Amino acid sequence: MLKVGVIGAGHWGPNLINNFHNHQKSEVAWVIDRDPARLERVQLRFPDIKVDAEAETAIGDADVDAVVIATPTSTHHPLVRAALEAGKHVMVEKPITDAVDTANELVALAEKAGRVLMVGHVFVYNAAVQRVKQYLDDDALGRMYYISMVRTNLGPIRVDVNSAWDLASHDISIANYWLDAEPVSVSGIGGAWINPGIEDAVFATLRYPNDVLVNMHVSWLNPRKNRDITLVGERRMLTFDDMSISEPIRVYDKQVAEQTTSPDFVDSFASFRMSVRDGDIAIPKVASGEPLRSECEHFVDCVLSGNAPLTGGREGTAVVRALEAISRSVANGGREEAVTG
Repeated sequence: MLKVGVIGAGHWGPNLINNFHNHQKSEVAWVIDRDPARLERVQLRFPDIKVDAEAETAIGDADVDAVVIATPTSTHHPLVRAALEAGKHVMVEKPITDAVDTANELVALAEKAGRVLMVGHVFVYNAAVQRVKQYLDDDALGRMYYISMVRTNLGPIRVDVNSAWDLASHDISIANYWLDAEPVSVSGIGGAWINPGIEDAVFATLRYPNDVLVNMHVSWLNPRKNRDITLVGERRMLTFDDMSISEPIRVYDKQVAEQTTSPDFVDSFASFRMSVRDGDIAIPKVASGEPLRSECEHFVDCVLSGNAPLTGGREGTAVVRALEAISRSVANGGREEAVTG
């Protein structure tokens, strides 16, 4: 039975506590938070879990095998480092840290200690996201042209990071997973209206190898919750609507016909349509399941088996590399920036 300490019982923390405290492969030994009201709620719901205000209490407990961190991004580096130095396995919510240098440091520390370091990029564990990955691996869409990703909602508004670090981190992790690559360069612009210096909306374009473009629109200042992705390939196109529970994926048998089948001269709308194939729409069945539960189970399995996690420290660092480049581009008025670090 894996003994887990959860640090952070705020917005996302209770979901993590509920998933790890299953008494099958894992149970939560400690919940840490500096808000007494949150700890009181935890004790009412889970009277067998110990609580404390200081992270050192859980990190220093010899009975604790793993630490799960769900605190503000600015606190990730010192907490993860302390846990790894204490010999604990660590799962930390995204992003892994707020800088490439500190992320690299944690990756090296985990590898030296022989401990699992996993980042909570939960959408990679979404069954629909994994089904799209299967389509791409099977070359069902043909050569990928571009991906358009929209992630908006009204709140929650952060004060420690901007909307790119909070929201685009999800989409970068998905794009990297789907394309088996990191972006080469990025360009982005953003606007800060609520809190000076913290962009509430960011529009970014990421250039991946093989001339694949990924465009992202993220905002926590939008009247409608939207998680919509479009993939345009050479042979087929695909849409993924994460807000649709029953039919999240649609595959469109649509393409611009090869040059040999196009009319010699397009002189009307009717003849232009002749060069475009508009076929059937397929709606594949996607297995139901809770992504967070799959993510938590994956972490436990990796700790018990010694296998590398799907969203390990290196994958988490790759996301931070792209986020840093987006921040540089926004600061420089949208100038295209190389992804380095």
